[in-house]
Amino acid sequence: MSTNTVSRKRGLSFYARIYKKILIQDLKSKMSYRADFIISTIGMIMTNLSGFVTFLILFRNFPSINGWDYHHMLFLYGFSLVALTPVQCFFDNNWNLRFQVQSGDFIKYCFRPINVFFYFMSEVFDVKGLGQLAFGVGTLVYAWYHIGMEVTVLRICLLILFLITASLFMIAIMNFAAATCFWIVGSGYVMVIMFRFKDFAKYPASIFSGIFKVIFTFIIPIAFVAYYPSLAVLDPCEAPVLSWCAPLLGILFFWLSYKFWMLGVRKYDFTGS
Repeated sequence: MSTNTVSRKRGLSFYARIYKKILIQDLKSKMSYRADFIISTIGMIMTNLSGFVTFLILFRNFPSINGWDYHHMLFLYGFSLVALTPVQCFFDNNWNLRFQVQSGDFIKYCFRPINVFFYFMSEVFDVKGLGQLAFGVGTLVYAWYHIGMEVTVLRICLLILFLITASLFMIAIMNFAAATCFWIVGSGYVMVIMFRFKDFAKYPASIFSGIFKVIFTFIIPIAFVAYYPSLAVLDPCEAPVLSWCAPLLGILFFWLSYKFWMLGVRKYDFTGS
């Protein structure tokens, strides 16, 4: 029986137990270098703080950007930071994929009787993302309070749903970018370019026009990393159709990225490249 057949028979509880064990060991390893952990976390917070300061300086000169005032822009910024946390924490090993493929070390993941995608991603948990999460949540709460939105069970549920939705889009984008290494030798630039696009997520897609709006909505769906999902939370009654379609589109886009990633694995396994 092939390892792929065995891995498909594994249940969710099995993978949860395996991930828990791997995570504990990884955290123990990282916490043994506490100075590195503290410095990297502070660095992550300072990086995100610079974005906060950028908005502060920008809105001292402009009262709004295409109808978005300071606190609504902060909400979008905080939303994007929280949405980007899962790809930072749980899928950071995508950055190492091209090195493993080029060196030939990736072949070890193909011989274990568990899902290759899970096995590879579970090896790395980037704790720096927790600093980003804390800053993002703080920014969201601050913006929420100053916007004056009512706190209801429905709105909190919408917030959680659309944060997960936004995360799926960014994870999928990076999965697609990372998996190009199975076909492109110099695929590092693809990862860097796709990751840089995340900076556009903190701005409303309405500021783009023409071809750029089409690209950032339907080709490289950065607009779904924060803009469209956040509209459903800010004003559910006025949110566009794309906002309400986002959860299904996010699941579909993630599934396609997973299939593309696994297609690369099969190519690698069959060719030994």
